[in-house]
Amino acid sequence: MAHIDYFFSTISPFTYLTGTALAEIAERNGASVTYKPLDIMALFSRTGGTPPKDRHPSRQAYRLQDMERRARRLDKPLNLKPAHWPTNSAPSSYAIIAAQNAGGGDLAGLVHAFGRAVWAEERDIAADDVVRDCLTSAGFDAGLADSGLLEGADTYATNLESAVKEGAFGAPFYIVDSGQCFWGQDRLEDLDLHLAGKL
Repeated sequence: MAHIDYFFSTISPFTYLTGTALAEIAERNGASVTYKPLDIMALFSRTGGTPPKDRHPSRQAYRLQDMERRARRLDKPLNLKPAHWPTNSAPSSYAIIAAQNAGGGDLAGLVHAFGRAVWAEERDIAADDVVRDCLTSAGFDAGLADSGLLEGADTYATNLESAVKEGAFGAPFYIVDSGQCFWGQDRLEDLDLHLAGKL
């Protein structure tokens, strides 16, 4: 069975646009997934990236055009300049880590709920009530927002170190145990073909 380490940020528009497609690809190909939320701004600084606000204006303009095109292709609502972006991604990430450890709900749905909250619903995923609501909507106990915070913080930091060590430099980033790396929501088709032995 193939395994995928999925490095992502809950505030990334391209993580949001991934939706639940990764989980569907993994299920179709009999692969397992470990969800590894991380601090994307810290990853940029560790791997030579630049935060969007510090990029050249032409890069910023292209990013917005690309986001809009991707959203249209995927038929997903997207506010290009959401009210609560950027925001602190730690609370939502800790909740995902706790949910993954607890099991029993829809983890892909939870990740997507956080992305949808930022990019389509104008909600602040650093707010406790939003974190709880996203947990509940994905079939998890809202109390996970208050549990395992120390472990969540440790795992969140470890995920960043693992990303740097394994070669991830953006989000979403998918690393298969075959050694193949795929960066971006627009590389999901390639990941699917790779897992199927066609690429």
